[in-house]
Amino acid sequence: MLKPMKVVLSPRGVRRVLARHPWVWRDDVLGMPSGPSIYPVEGKRGVLGWALVNPESQISVRVFRFGDVDDPLDALWENLQRALEYRRSAYEDEQAGLRLTYAEADMLPGLVIDSYARHLVLQAHAAAWEPLLDELAERLRESLAPHSILARHDSPLRQREGLPRYRKFLYGEAPEAVTVREGKIRYLARPNSGQKTGAFLDQRDNRLFLGDFVKGRGYQRGLDVFGYQGLFGLQLSRHLKSVEVVDSSAAALAAARANAALNHAGNLTFTEANAFDLLRARERAGERYDVIVLDPPAFAAKRADRERALAAYKEVNLRALKLLRPGGLLATASCSHHVGEGEFYEMLAAAAADAHRLVRLVARRGQAWDHPVLLTVPETHYLKFALLEVLA
Repeated sequence: MLKPMKVVLSPRGVRRVLARHPWVWRDDVLGMPSGPSIYPVEGKRGVLGWALVNPESQISVRVFRFGDVDDPLDALWENLQRALEYRRSAYEDEQAGLRLTYAEADMLPGLVIDSYARHLVLQAHAAAWEPLLDELAERLRESLAPHSILARHDSPLRQREGLPRYRKFLYGEAPEAVTVREGKIRYLARPNSGQKTGAFLDQRDNRLFLGDFVKGRGYQRGLDVFGYQGLFGLQLSRHLKSVEVVDSSAAALAAARANAALNHAGNLTFTEANAFDLLRARERAGERYDVIVLDPPAFAAKRADRERALAAYKEVNLRALKLLRPGGLLATASCSHHVGEGEFYEMLAAAAADAHRLVRLVARRGQAWDHPVLLTVPETHYLKFALLEVLA
């Protein structure tokens, strides 16, 4: 059994928990155990919930069950099972790329598990998960029968928890590249070496949406900027005459070329360039496109970066709008949590005004369905995606 120790919160910390936000910052903790583990969280009225606790972390308390329970570990595993059942039907597709757990949004704080054709990659960024990893792997094996389970613990986030960085297979082994199906295309995910857990799954539904939207509309020329593995470009290539994938990383473009070859997509070309420089140069050259995709990295890693990030977003969107023909489409996104949705659309409106273009909002979307959003936890909603049409 767990040691009978507890966390005592300040009034402000109590208010956060009562408002159903799972995070409590160190400054709002009046007392807690000396080491990371699972403990009850208390206010003046008794137990408010159970949490993963780490006194070394700025986020010292991560609640996974509000209210009291007889066995907190059972409650934690119930949350895991609920998350897996939510995605069960999609997991039945043996070649799918899928997020199985999305941390706080599934009440599994700090735990992300992605599946690439049933090769699982997990990242545990909360210290209390470390002694539970073997049992976690066993439960995943029993529930999902995966081909492999990789603990990819190489993220700098672990340093904030006082945890070591490493990569280790908890079960089986995965090849260097795993073939994943996304609608009518396939791509190579690299669980052990690709960005994040091997690919970017949060834009999956937006890529599929965009590919379906352009079908049969007569668009000819596309530009996929910040293209990484070329997955937006691949979806477009099924319906456009030509698509150019742009990225500043040679390694990313090598992955995009491999994905194009896998799909026999001979109408894709690849350009290694800085996106800002390329867009300005193409505007000066008088180039025009039917469809442009902007899927940049997070320009605002912290709140202090917000104004600079908004300026960068405005710059690339303004240039892209100027490059579009009348009737052309701009699919544009921001994955910066510190740039709010309202700010994102205000930025787009300002970019359209400065570009002297009349622009219609065709679709307003977010992250894929397997990255759910908790209304009381705004941090779970980070991806903004807009499809715009230039009318004139």
